[in-house]
Amino acid sequence: MSEEFLPSLFEAFARERNTTDGKIAGTGLGMPIIKKYIDMMYGTIEVESKQGEGSKFTVTLEYRIADKSYYERVTEKFSDMDETDRISGKYILLAEDNDLNAEIAQFILEDMGLMVDRVEDGVQCVSRMEQKPAGTYDLILMDIQMPNMDGYRATEMIRGLSDKSKATIPIIAMTANAFEEDRKKALAKGMNGHIAKPVDAEKVEKTICGVLSR
Repeated sequence: MSEEFLPSLFEAFARERNTTDGKIAGTGLGMPIIKKYIDMMYGTIEVESKQGEGSKFTVTLEYRIADKSYYERVTEKFSDMDETDRISGKYILLAEDNDLNAEIAQFILEDMGLMVDRVEDGVQCVSRMEQKPAGTYDLILMDIQMPNMDGYRATEMIRGLSDKSKATIPIIAMTANAFEEDRKKALAKGMNGHIAKPVDAEKVEKTICGVLSR
């Protein structure tokens, strides 16, 4: 930009007329909008420019120094984000016979960045684990009350697979039974965690993060 154009830089629809303006798309509103936002934050913007050499923009904004409690909150927030980032992209095998429950669970899981395959009972779950290569799935979310084969029996069969990398896959129980004895039973059957229905997104995330970080 030429020095002569600088006083008009922040005016709406202002564009310098030169040999290149016809080749560059724009309405002349970008800089006025930026200036408006900076003014709203009680800041300043200064410009230095020489035609053919380049332009230098200096923005100055004044902020209050944050206290200790603010930094503690920020650190805690980023710690949670890092934990979620670690499980993003993992593959989950969801064993759930109820279509509505499966839809809710799948929405929660995919919102966490997880990839989800669904089967409808324990028989299909065991069969999928037998057929798919080891490492296809990172974790199984296992409903307990399913037709044909319940989640407890399916877990026992998976734990008995000859391929140890498949047999040791983390399995988390999902059940309407939320009592302590139900959690203990799930763990005794070889499961790694327990989530009570109706599923809560925060609880699901916390449990999955905890199991996959072990």
